[in-house]
Amino acid sequence: MRERPVLAWAAIAVLALIVVSVAASPWIAPYPPAHQDLTARLAPPGPAHWLGTDHLGRDTLSRLLDGGRFSLVIATLATVLTGVIGTGIGVVSARRRGWLDELFTRTNDVLLALPEMVVALFLVAVLGPGFLSLVLALTVTGWTPFARLARALAYDVSARGFIEAARVLGCSTSFIVFRHILPHLAGPLLGQAALRFGQFLITVGALSYLGLGVQPPQSDWGSMLAAAQPYADRAPAAILAPGLVVFTVALCVTFLGQRLARTSSTRMLLAPTSSEAAPHA
Repeated sequence: MRERPVLAWAAIAVLALIVVSVAASPWIAPYPPAHQDLTARLAPPGPAHWLGTDHLGRDTLSRLLDGGRFSLVIATLATVLTGVIGTGIGVVSARRRGWLDELFTRTNDVLLALPEMVVALFLVAVLGPGFLSLVLALTVTGWTPFARLARALAYDVSARGFIEAARVLGCSTSFIVFRHILPHLAGPLLGQAALRFGQFLITVGALSYLGLGVQPPQSDWGSMLAAAQPYADRAPAAILAPGLVVFTVALCVTFLGQRLARTSSTRMLLAPTSSEAAPHA
């Protein structure tokens, strides 16, 4: 019996709800995110403030929606950049081979041996905290898993019969790459992208928690956690809300990434390995 993807659809629904809410925060947030009401400091959840307030009387729900824009945008930009860079390097390495493949492979191995969090901390400390620094810090080493996966998959696809048939028919290298190789890599790479997005989101939260993320008056989920920690016993909602959102988003995208990777692997195993898939030039 075929498995019904109930959990996958549930994860997509939860992610869609969070993303739409965050994107619409300027219109649906009950208060301006920086609005302070010192008479309502550390207020518990209630009709006026659904998730309570922080130590400066700012509405937690409003700040949660506003801060999500920075957290999600940074993680998305880092995922797109690392995916494009890593895929390009991996495919070029597999197609060119020789000394270029050896150079990319050794560079990839060195960067994979470095802890990403340590490298990100070093780069943000050197460049200074901020939006662009976070994106750059995540991109410097974040492309390596994409490059390794793309290289391995490109090697496998390049050995198949329809690639040789395209070569015999006189198709150019760029045509073979974009028409035949990249479409076969799309599924596994999208699964990898979902997994990396969850990791980037947690890394952004950790760096912001340490004070190396976006700076005031801007905020994100990590900085909200750091600001609420000293008052966790008096206003637990202020620290639980951003923590639960980060956990939920990371869990959903990781689950979807794993499912997509499994589905793509199965399809690649069932894909034709000879000239059954002859190219249409």
